[in-house]
Amino acid sequence: MPQMAPLNWLSLFFLFLLIFLMFNFLNYFIFKYNIKKTLSNKKLLSYNWKW
Repeated sequence: MPQMAPLNWLSLFFLFLLIFLMFNFLNYFIFKYNIKKTLSNKKLLSYNWKW
């Protein structure tokens, strides 16, 4: 392997980089969250502070 030309190392690096990026993009965009469509009614507690 040390006898490989630098151009071959560069093309190998770009190939692995492309595979890595495609793997990450596909994992990111294929995964979907379930969308919750519930409204939460929160009570707003207001305190009257008297210092």
